[in-house]
Amino acid sequence: MRRRRIYEGKAKVLFEGPQPGTLVQYFKDDASADNNRKQGVITGKGVLNNRISEYLMVRLAEIGVPTHFMRRLNMREQLVRELEIIPIEVAVRNVAAGSFSTRFGLEEGAPLPRSVVEFYLKNDELGSPLVAEEHITAFGWAVTQEIDDMMQMALRINDFLSGLFRGVGVRLVDFRLEFGRLWEDEELRIVLADEISPDSCRLWDLDTDEKLDKDRFDRDLGSVEEAYQEVARRLGVLPEAGPVDIKGPKLMQ
Repeated sequence: MRRRRIYEGKAKVLFEGPQPGTLVQYFKDDASADNNRKQGVITGKGVLNNRISEYLMVRLAEIGVPTHFMRRLNMREQLVRELEIIPIEVAVRNVAAGSFSTRFGLEEGAPLPRSVVEFYLKNDELGSPLVAEEHITAFGWAVTQEIDDMMQMALRINDFLSGLFRGVGVRLVDFRLEFGRLWEDEELRIVLADEISPDSCRLWDLDTDEKLDKDRFDRDLGSVEEAYQEVARRLGVLPEAGPVDIKGPKLMQ
């Protein structure tokens, strides 16, 4: 089946969906780090992230968080609602790690006094810079009410996912979310977009602090595929056949 490619990012491709207002989100095995300066492939990552993100999006919808997820179509694809993406990544940090540790001179692994929410401009060419609410409103990326909605939703998602992961022996260190605008019956809603997976979350084993996320790729720690499989296994969504591959869709020229 040939279909039109709408957008291709580092980890996913978006295709025209079967109905108006829908898209097909295809998960790739490609991985990148250091603002695309390091690139590689994590075998089976797309299959695992598809399953993990599906599971987490469904669980969030159950507690009333609006998401773009509709249903999983196959091993690597899911049907999602088409949104107007807000060009801001919302990061929620519970434990000092990565750039946050560096910026504030904190030892990696130090728990934060409370969860910290940060905003980053979604722009690889500029290195996804940290931005303030003042920048977001001044440049028209989002209005104050949308920022408030994203922040409240992000903290609610953090509370829920922190408990969910703790229940399977995983510490949710930090994560990034994307949001979009959805028009329904003349009403505008802010909706959770993109994915939630070891690509977008820092996940550490609760007892050993072993990293179970993309930091294993970013920092050349090895056993990257096994870490993603371990997260899927703990959540109970590891495909029975393992993360076997399926061919990507044919593109329209």
